[in-house]
Amino acid sequence: MAEINDLAAVAAYSSLVDALRAVFGGETEITEQKRVYGGDINDAYELHLSGGRRIFMKTNQINNYRFFETEARGLEALRSACAIGVPQLLGIGTDRQRGFSFLLLEYMESASPIKDYWEVFGQQLAQMHLADCIDFVQTHLPEGKASAGGEARYGFVEDNYIGATVQKNTPKGSWIEFYRDCRLLPQIKMADRYFDSGLRKKLDRLLSHLDSYIREPEFPSLVHGDLWGGNVLCGNDGRAWLIDPAAYVGDFETDLAMTELFGRFPQIFYEAYHEVNPVESGYRQRKKIYQLYHLLNHLNLFGRSYLGSVATVLEEL
Repeated sequence: MAEINDLAAVAAYSSLVDALRAVFGGETEITEQKRVYGGDINDAYELHLSGGRRIFMKTNQINNYRFFETEARGLEALRSACAIGVPQLLGIGTDRQRGFSFLLLEYMESASPIKDYWEVFGQQLAQMHLADCIDFVQTHLPEGKASAGGEARYGFVEDNYIGATVQKNTPKGSWIEFYRDCRLLPQIKMADRYFDSGLRKKLDRLLSHLDSYIREPEFPSLVHGDLWGGNVLCGNDGRAWLIDPAAYVGDFETDLAMTELFGRFPQIFYEAYHEVNPVESGYRQRKKIYQLYHLLNHLNLFGRSYLGSVATVLEEL
């Protein structure tokens, strides 16, 4: 497992040309640039380079460089688990002449899935969740600043993003404390204008009695943080590769819950996962609480169309 200091040393460049020539050599140039569609936050491109190489590039406004800085650390954290495919990070930076910030990754050439694609994916994800990850939190905790839950176990090296929303990762000793203060509360405060008095009462009750709905995990896990189908690719090895993380150390069930929010993965994925890392009873109720975070975020990002889904979860609880 990589140390936090290793993750912090992500190569950053002052121009795209500098990045390409530092990584591939002094004469490297872009010979072709193709737009890649699919995301709604960044622009994406397939870059063809002199020498026949291809790489993947995301761009955004210069003042949104922080998106790529935190994504880079999330990718490197997932890679450090050595459990599942993650594209190699080539560099990040800003290019004032071109007017954008950028993130460069190896280009993923999709192949046909291997026969047991979903079984292997389930097993590898479980292995990632079982990997040692405590240094991702404790290294970041200021000396003498342990939370009310004791030694920090949950959080991350820095705040990052869930979509375009800032995701707080303040280290905490208690998962329940972390999930209340760093996940639900910020989203609820942002979405307050959407709630009537009835919904506010239900949300207040949920926050006050969160320990009745979720449990303290047996161990902390490095999680992807935004694990829906669009953030999983079939790589050139025919296996699942993870992209676009909102990584942190939390409860592994949050990743499983996200895979079920917008259409479940095939059942064989979950069976293979459970063989490696069994899920405790009560997950069905906890799943709703973990999905609520993402529904609140969608409410804040995309508007009132998600209010009904938030209300439905609260009613079911």
